[in-house]
Amino acid sequence: MIQLPFRDRLEAGRFLGAELARRAYGPNPIVLALPRGGVPLGQAVADALKAPLDVVIVRKLGVPWQPELAMGAIAGDTRVLDFQLIRDLRIPDEEIEKVVRRETEEWKRRERLYRGGQPAPNLAGRTVFLVDDGLATGSTMSAAARHVRSQQPGRLVIAVPVGSSEACHRLKKEADDCVCLATPEPFYAVGEWYLEFGQVSDDQVCAVLQHYIAQPERHA
Repeated sequence: MIQLPFRDRLEAGRFLGAELARRAYGPNPIVLALPRGGVPLGQAVADALKAPLDVVIVRKLGVPWQPELAMGAIAGDTRVLDFQLIRDLRIPDEEIEKVVRRETEEWKRRERLYRGGQPAPNLAGRTVFLVDDGLATGSTMSAAARHVRSQQPGRLVIAVPVGSSEACHRLKKEADDCVCLATPEPFYAVGEWYLEFGQVSDDQVCAVLQHYIAQPERHA
């Protein structure tokens, strides 16, 4: 029985990893975390599954005059837009493209920084666990899932310790399975379900990933 709130991301990752390890998903697993917050959690999941850890970098596309409100997300060449929100707010195409260009540059920066010159892993035929510290709207996870899908994994599993019931239900359509350990109501923000939910820095992400990306099969 999961007791909320979680102490921190590592504890949540241990609970999530234990649940995933209990299920039979297929051979040759790899854990892909969404930076930044998903990386400490992904480390715990990768250890539980004895699997390598890597990242899928996703950037939220914020409404120009309200950046915290997502109108979509990008992951590599994959773009997901909330067309209903865009219509409702009458966001001009040129403003959308301006946000896309800015977030694409940040995506490239993080890709260079986090991967440290190492190539992205080959996902074809593998069992991919796509993890984050929680799901609110699910827009960034949706972009990540479609990006991973384009690389022909054998099986794609989205897994989070906590999320809104709406987002978890919607993401079942994006993967072979979607595991949400807890879907508390009402759900306002991911951080309310953690006692410790501080910002994860680029340095922290790099410190975790250097032990996995540089030696991608050390857990295999």
